[in-house]
Amino acid sequence: MVEIELDGQKVEVAEGSMVMHAAEKAGTYIPHFCYHKKLSIAANCRMCLVDVEKAPKAMPACATPVAQGMVVHTKTDKAIKAQQSVMEFLLINHPLDCPICDQGGECQLQDLAVGYGGSSSHYEEEKRVVFQKNVGPLISMEEMSRCIHCTRCVRFGEEIAGDMELGMSNRGEHAEIETFLGETVDSELSGNMIDICPVGALTSKPFRYNARTWELSRRKSVSPHDSTGANLIVQVKNNRVMRVVPLENEAVNECWIADRDRFSYEALNSGDRLTSPMIKQDGQWLTVDWTTALEYVANGLKQIKANHGADSLGLLASPHSTVEELSLAATLMRGLGSDNIDHRLRHADFTAHTGARYLGMPIAALSTLKHALVVGSRLRKDHPLFAQRIRQATRRGAKVDVIGSDREFHGGNDWALPVRHFLNASADQWGALLANVAVAVAAEKGVQAPVTGTADAAAKAIATNLCAGTDAAILLGNAAAHHVDASALLSLANWIASHTGCKVGYLTEAANTVGAQLVKAQPQTGGQNAAQMLSGSCKAVVLLGCEPAADSAAGAAAVAALQQADMVVSLNAFKTNLDVADVLLPISPFTETSGTFVNAAGLAQSFHAVVKPLGETRPAWKVLRVLGNMLGLAGFEAESTADVLAQAVRRWIKPGQKIIVTNQDHETNIGVLSRLHADGARLLQALKLTPPQVADLAAFLRTLSAPGTSAKPSPSRSR
Repeated sequence: MVEIELDGQKVEVAEGSMVMHAAEKAGTYIPHFCYHKKLSIAANCRMCLVDVEKAPKAMPACATPVAQGMVVHTKTDKAIKAQQSVMEFLLINHPLDCPICDQGGECQLQDLAVGYGGSSSHYEEEKRVVFQKNVGPLISMEEMSRCIHCTRCVRFGEEIAGDMELGMSNRGEHAEIETFLGETVDSELSGNMIDICPVGALTSKPFRYNARTWELSRRKSVSPHDSTGANLIVQVKNNRVMRVVPLENEAVNECWIADRDRFSYEALNSGDRLTSPMIKQDGQWLTVDWTTALEYVANGLKQIKANHGADSLGLLASPHSTVEELSLAATLMRGLGSDNIDHRLRHADFTAHTGARYLGMPIAALSTLKHALVVGSRLRKDHPLFAQRIRQATRRGAKVDVIGSDREFHGGNDWALPVRHFLNASADQWGALLANVAVAVAAEKGVQAPVTGTADAAAKAIATNLCAGTDAAILLGNAAAHHVDASALLSLANWIASHTGCKVGYLTEAANTVGAQLVKAQPQTGGQNAAQMLSGSCKAVVLLGCEPAADSAAGAAAVAALQQADMVVSLNAFKTNLDVADVLLPISPFTETSGTFVNAAGLAQSFHAVVKPLGETRPAWKVLRVLGNMLGLAGFEAESTADVLAQAVRRWIKPGQKIIVTNQDHETNIGVLSRLHADGARLLQALKLTPPQVADLAAFLRTLSAPGTSAKPSPSRSR
C-alpha cells in the first residue's frame, strides 16, 4: 500500500494506483471527461489536472501514479486555473445548443461548464462542423460536432464489447470518431456507448426528442431477457415507458446492460399488445370481458377433466415468468390433479435430477476465472453480459476453450474474445469430445477414466488448465442444456470437476430458469414433460407467456399438435398463438406487474410495476389467482405478490437454509423474506448441481461405444 496526502487528508491506496483512484477512495471529486472506472486510462481531456507538490506543472489525476509521501492539491489556484483553461479549450468547437440536445440535463460537459466555464472565450474564429453519420437504428451520431474526443466510446468497443467498431481518424481539429468504411455499430452492448458519452455526441435514436430527462420518473426494475437479472432504471412519462438505462450493481451487471434490455421497451407500446380478453367463436375472435373469459376457461377445464381425466390437462410456462406466476401455475395444475406442467420447452433430455441446475458461482466470479471450458453456447448472443465478464478475464490472461459447432461459434469471429481451442463438431459429438478431456484429466491425475476416449493435444491442454485450481470452470450453455444427452454431459463435467477442483455450472437460458426449478414448475410425480404435451397428448393446454411455435424444440410440429386439443388457453402480453388458441388472456409484461426472478447465480431479485397495465391487461399472478378461486382450489388466497412469494419460499427453502436478497429489492418483499429468515438470505445451499449419475453415464457410454450409432443432436431451434 502507498500513502499519499490529498487536500490535507491521508489516503492509502494500492501500489500502481493513480491519483484519481485515491481521490475516489477519499470521496474527493476531481472533474473529468475521458476517465471511466471500467475503461483504460487515456488522459485525453486533461480536465482532471491537479497540483502535485514538486511537479513543475499541473498533472492529470487519471494518469499520474501515486508515490509514497506524494502531496496532491485539487483546489489550489494552480489546479483550478488549469481546469478552467481546459474547459475553455473544450468549448472552442462545442456548439451551445443545450436547449435542443437530448443529453441536456445529463451532460457532464454542461455540468462542469457551470463550475469551470468562463463568461467569454478567447476564441473568435469559425467553429468546426462535423458531418453527420448513420451507424444503425440504435445510436444517433447526427451531432458529432459536440464530440470532445474523449474516446470513451472507442475504448468501450475495444475493451468491453470486444469489437473496435468505432475509431478516430485524422488529427487535431480534423479528428473525428467514426466507423470503419462506413459500417454500422452492431455490438449487442452498443447502447452503453450512449450512457458513457459525456456530451451529446452519441444519443439514443428510439428515445430521441421524445422527452426531456427532467420530465421522467425513474423506477427500479430487473431485466426479464436473460439469466443475468440485470438491474434497470425504467424511466416513465405519462404512464408510458420512455427509456431504460442501467442501475449499477457490481455483483450482477456492473454498470452495463445489453441492447435487448435497453431498447426492447418499444414493444411495450406497440400495436402488437393484447389489451382485452378474446374468445374464438366460429373462427372469429370476439372481445369479451374478464368474467366471461375466465368462466369460459374454468368451465372448459372442469368439463375436459370430467370427460378425459385430470391427466388430460397440461400447462406450458415460459421460464421468463416470475417466481410468483410459476408458483401459482404449479399450484393450479396440481390442484386440478394434474402433474403436467413444464417450463423446459426447448429441452430434449428430461431426466429427473435433484437440486437446481444453476451457475454454481457468483456472476462476478466469471471476471476472475483463469480458465473456462464452454460447452454448447452462443455465449455472446445468449449471455452478452456473461460474455463481457469472461472477456475481461481473458484480458487478464484467462484461457477460454470451447466445445461446440459452427452454429454456436461461427468460426470464432462472433465471440469477440480470444479462444485458444475450438473443438468444432456436430452436437452428437460433444459428449465424445468432453470424454476426451475426461480421459486426459484421468491420465494427469493418475486415476481410472470413467469413459473411453482419446487424449489428443487439445484435450490435454484443456485438462492441464482445468487442473490448475479453483479459478477454472466448465460452463454448460443453452445448447448443452437442450441437448438430447444433457444429463450425460453434466455427469462428465461433474466427474472432471471432482478430480480437478474446478467449478461446473449452467449459464441457464432464461430470466427465471432457476426459479422455475425451485417452485417445481416441472413434473414431480410422473407427469408429462413439455415434449410429451407438445406431441398432442393433452386435451386442454394452458400457455403461460410462451409461443410454442417459436419457443419450443418442436417448432411447427407443436402448432399441429395443439390444434388437435379441445381447448388451448394463451396468457400473453401480445397477440400471439392465434392459430392454436381458443382463449386469449392479456397479461402484463414485467413493467406492469410485480414479481421475482432468480438469476443464473441463484440471486432472487424482486421488482414492482413501473406503469399501470395497458387497457384491460392484468398481472398473470392475479389472473391465475382468480382462476384458482373460480375452480374452487386451495392455495389461492394471496392478496399480493409478497404473499405468493412467501408461499413459494416455504416450499423450496427449508429451516436452516437461506435466500439471497439483493439490496436493490423493494422493501415489501425484503420484509416477507426477513420474516421467514431473520438473518437474511443465501440460496446457494439449496441450489446444488446434480451429482454424477451412474445410470445416465453408463447409458451414455453404451451410446458412444455402439458401432455405427451416435446420439441424436438436440432439435432446439434458433430464436
